[in-house]
Amino acid sequence: MHVFLTGATGFVGTYILRELLAQSHTVRCLLRDPKAPLGEAGEAVERVKGDITAPKSFAGTLRGCDAVIHLVGIIDEQPSKGITFDRIHFDGTKHVVDEAVDAGVPRFIQMSANGAREDGVSPYQTSKWRAEEYVRRAEFAHWTILRPALIFGKPAPDQPEFATRLTRQLIKPFPILPVFGNGRYEMQPVAVEAVAAAFVQALTRKAAEGNTYCVAGKERYLYTEILDRITRGLGLSPKPKIPAPLWLVRPAVHTLGAWGLLPISPDQFEMLIEGNTCDPAAFYRDFDVPDKPFTPENLAYVKEQA
Repeated sequence: MHVFLTGATGFVGTYILRELLAQSHTVRCLLRDPKAPLGEAGEAVERVKGDITAPKSFAGTLRGCDAVIHLVGIIDEQPSKGITFDRIHFDGTKHVVDEAVDAGVPRFIQMSANGAREDGVSPYQTSKWRAEEYVRRAEFAHWTILRPALIFGKPAPDQPEFATRLTRQLIKPFPILPVFGNGRYEMQPVAVEAVAAAFVQALTRKAAEGNTYCVAGKERYLYTEILDRITRGLGLSPKPKIPAPLWLVRPAVHTLGAWGLLPISPDQFEMLIEGNTCDPAAFYRDFDVPDKPFTPENLAYVKEQA
């Protein structure tokens, strides 16, 4: 297939581009900077310039494509720069969907997020939900929506994923780790290799057509255990932890965090303490993906990233 890919330079995008080429697909990458490094080159990769927030900038670039894989997303807003969840997640998706429909592209694979729902605890979740709904209602012969939980795996130095961020911002600098509340909220990390494999398989798997999937690891871990496993990945022993009562922490995060004075935003805080789990049974039933558990051995890459 000839696949139109957004977000090709991102953490997950680099893995998906590699997997697309490994499966002999050709790829047209939408790039704000057409000279941006992709990590993969060759005749099978085509670059086109455009910005998902400016639909005229990429008008006509989807013609001749068999499918779209849409990945672009943000984890934090910068309203002063016009970067908001609604503008990137919903408006950006709408623009790509509209252009794909106009070009007659039959397949659309959408990157959403676990926890996306109409009544989410954050605009991140609700904007992802609105984008999902727009994809579902569009005139595609086949669509698939994947909702990854926390994704782990070795990133490029300038694209840290959650384990690397925790290492840099919390685990490495502090001898005692502050924990919001009791730290017993659960998470279900999934390997980036499994996510990439599923996105590419969704292009051709009949079972995936018209379905929305929870994409998560097979094991659930308490947040405190997540910290311990990453610490062991660094080659260190688990560090002592001190709980910070939610009634005390929440007001500070919603003020200082909203001003960018803390390493966590109000949205990230609320989603963290909510937990990040789901039932991935359908995902493992319909996709053949590598089983890479969240172990210290598989987290050893944080040593290089720290």
